Amino acid sequence: MRRYIFLTLLACGLVAAFLFISTSNIIELPILRSIASFADQAPVNFDIEPQRPLVIPPEPIKAIYLTSYSGGNATKIASVIKLIKETELNAVVVDMKDYSGFVAYNTDLELPKEYKAVDPRIPALNKLVKKFHDENIYIIARVSVFQDQQLAKARPDLALISSSTQQSWKDYKGLMWMDTSSQEVWDYNIAIAEELAARGVDEINFDYIRFASDGNLADIKYPFWDGKTYKTAVLKSFFQYLREKLADAVLSADLFGLVTVNTDGLGIGQHLEYALPYFDAIAPMTYPSHYYKGFIGIEKPAEEPYKVIKYSMDSALLRVKAHENALRAAIGNSTTTPMPRIAKLRPWFQDFDLGADYDEKKVRAQIQAWYDSSANQGYTSGGWMLWNASNNYTRAALEPASFVNN
Repeated sequence: MRRYIFLTLLACGLVAAFLFISTSNIIELPILRSIASFADQAPVNFDIEPQRPLVIPPEPIKAIYLTSYSGGNATKIASVIKLIKETELNAVVVDMKDYSGFVAYNTDLELPKEYKAVDPRIPALNKLVKKFHDENIYIIARVSVFQDQQLAKARPDLALISSSTQQSWKDYKGLMWMDTSSQEVWDYNIAIAEELAARGVDEINFDYIRFASDGNLADIKYPFWDGKTYKTAVLKSFFQYLREKLADAVLSADLFGLVTVNTDGLGIGQHLEYALPYFDAIAPMTYPSHYYKGFIGIEKPAEEPYKVIKYSMDSALLRVKAHENALRAAIGNSTTTPMPRIAKLRPWFQDFDLGADYDEKKVRAQIQAWYDSSANQGYTSGGWMLWNASNNYTRAALEPASFVNN
């Protein structure tokens, strides 16, 4: 009898379970399909909507450099904002594509993805832009152009070639370079700049906009450059192309510090006057440690930051004024020809130990030299920027915000 009751209950249970599962599947399968569909369509990150540039940007710009790793670190960003709010600083320069070639934010572009050149160290760029803009902080997106490891790996046909190995050429640091004459390389970087501008960054800063150096240059084979066109002319064409394609964007260019005193292109194609018409700001990298021994008679330029910066920027300003005067003379009394664009000068200064220990006095000496140079020549400065690869800045070299605002 007990066995009969047990078997009856077991049979009833199996029937009930079957009916439950069948009914549940009918009810739940559409829901599961809906959830799966949502998961397929949902973005991999949950960024906010694209932002807009600041309506009234601060002037003059006083910026510090940040790596993309810093840009993606909430704790670091909080400390940077605190530093900026408590000092005269008002801007940041953040890596969006550095020498590695990785696009370091949540890009929607297909080519970087195809080239496996995306490493979203900044997982939500729009949120980062908003965070800075909420504090009235100007954000500059830095894009390294012709030094690009990932693009060289994905597209070796666009990269410099070693004549001796027939592989991609590398400089003394083992880094690969793209051919400066390749329009595909130009367009690849312009697409990144366009996307950054659409996300609301205030300015695009282009670095490594030059021919390669610091390696066995005689071993280089260029897939596109003809070897005859002046390097300065190649870069001038690139600068002009940038401006045509990014007509409404605010653009700046990093140039070697020695372009302030040299007019021969430095072997890398950089010439100050050829860049002035196409950018809103020119940023000569006037790090005293990067000047050669004996520059203007100085045994150790890193030990004399004021003299190095003052001489360099005096020279640059004289050339900018001569360039402006030549343009005015060419226009003459015309009332229909507008004055062409002339970039402001906004130099990079050294806030790192190289060639000398850079304390607050040496860092501030560079800033003061630039102020004195521009004041002496009646020039409205475009500001300045500080570089430290580790993003640790000398607070004592900066004026407090209370002093600046009074």
